[in-house]
Amino acid sequence: MKDEEVKVVVFDLNGTFYNKSSKDEFYKFICTKRPSRIRYMLEIGYYKLLKKLHQIKQTEFKENFFDYLNDLTPSQVEAYAKVFWQQEYPRQFNKELIQRFDALKKQGVVLFCATGGLELYVKPLFDLYTINAFAGTKVYYEGHTYVVDGLACKHEEKIRRLEEYLAGKPFRIIEAYSDSKEEILDHAEKAFLIDDGVLTPYK
Repeated sequence: MKDEEVKVVVFDLNGTFYNKSSKDEFYKFICTKRPSRIRYMLEIGYYKLLKKLHQIKQTEFKENFFDYLNDLTPSQVEAYAKVFWQQEYPRQFNKELIQRFDALKKQGVVLFCATGGLELYVKPLFDLYTINAFAGTKVYYEGHTYVVDGLACKHEEKIRRLEEYLAGKPFRIIEAYSDSKEEILDHAEKAFLIDDGVLTPYK
C-alpha cells in the first residue's frame, strides 16, 4: 500500500513564531547572567556587518556570532536557555500563529520549525510549546568553543532537514511562514510573510 502523503506546516522561528530575534535576545540574556560577555558586542557587530556585505557565509557567521558562548558547556547553555524561554513564552510569541498551530495539531498536521538558530538553545522552547519536530543549526563543543556541524539551517538546508526527518515519506507542505523570502515559502501551497507580527500572503 502506498504511503499516505504527510501534511506539513513549516515555520521559521525568529521574527515569525517568536516576535524577536532569538540570537540577539539570548545574547542579551546571557549578558545579564555573565556581564563579562558584553565584551563580545563589538565582535558581534563586526560579523553582522560582514554578513550584510555578503563577505561571510551563513555557517561561518554562526560560528563567529556565538563566540560569546565560549567556555559555557552545552549543559550550562541549555540551563540558561530553559530560563530564557520561560521568560519569553508565550508573551513574545505570535498569538495568531499559536491559535493556528493549535488548530492544525488537532487535525493531525505535522508542525515543523526550521530555524537558523542553534538547536542547543532552541530545544527548551519546544518543551514549553510542543510540536512534531524542529531543525536548527547543529553545533558541537570542542576546545571550549562551538563549531557548526554541517551547514547552518538556512534556505535549502531547511528543506533537506525536513526530508531527513520524514525519512522518505511523501509529503506536502500545506502552509509555510517566515519573516523573509526563502526556500520554504516557494515549496508551500499557502505561504505567508510576517512583518512585525502581521501575516501577509506570499503567493
